[in-house]
Amino acid sequence: MNGKVYLVGAGPGDPDLLTVKALRLLQSAEVVLHDDLVAPEILALIAPTARVQNVGKRCGAKTVRQEEINFLLVTLAEAGFQVVRLKSGDPLIFGRTGEEMEALRRARISYEIVPGITSALGAAAAIGIPLTHRRMSSTLVLTAGHRAAENISARQEWSDSAGSTFVVYMPGRDYAEIARKLEGAGVGRETPCAIISRATTPHQRVHHTTIANLADSPKLAAPALVVVGEVVKFVQSIAGTEARLPASESFVSSQKERTA
Repeated sequence: MNGKVYLVGAGPGDPDLLTVKALRLLQSAEVVLHDDLVAPEILALIAPTARVQNVGKRCGAKTVRQEEINFLLVTLAEAGFQVVRLKSGDPLIFGRTGEEMEALRRARISYEIVPGITSALGAAAAIGIPLTHRRMSSTLVLTAGHRAAENISARQEWSDSAGSTFVVYMPGRDYAEIARKLEGAGVGRETPCAIISRATTPHQRVHHTTIANLADSPKLAAPALVVVGEVVKFVQSIAGTEARLPASESFVSSQKERTA
């Protein structure tokens, strides 16, 4: 008899942000295949009897191909195991879950999707940015760094880019290209940006800048994302700075600091 695969979102990093269902599955799973960027504190919640394997794909390092992950999911389920495929953030946003669903369907394997808090929401909440605002932003665009060029430039027809918030997942290290495409889409050079690294964890770091200075930003540790838009001005209240920040400013924030 076949087992079952659970495609589970691990959230942005803070284990307290796991869903109750995700936690229950981690504590009862027989096999867990996890992304490389899932926080160690979350991996520590996995049942000690479970087989745990890192199948993460990282830029610039030897990785596990998606076809291999698909094969593992099908083979383990066919052997009767209850398998958790644990993904950072939400499994349906930039997690290649669609490809894994297709493989499981072809093999007639039962699966279930367990959503998680996606990184954009977790990071914005952690530093106090409302991704939409009645007077500042009526549109939210999520894009991936390696596809940002085509996804952002495809929106050049938008006449009111000032009314949009962009969140760039997996921005990589070419911030200059991201800035160039945003400017090409009509986003002003003085539009504020926030680069958020390891959001919601004790190692969280935030760099506040503008489109004009984005290319000169420090390369913060992964996982990181870039939030662009007038709503980024709200980060000032977390930093405890003046109403108007310098062109570029970095600070470290953590859950403990904000609740002390």
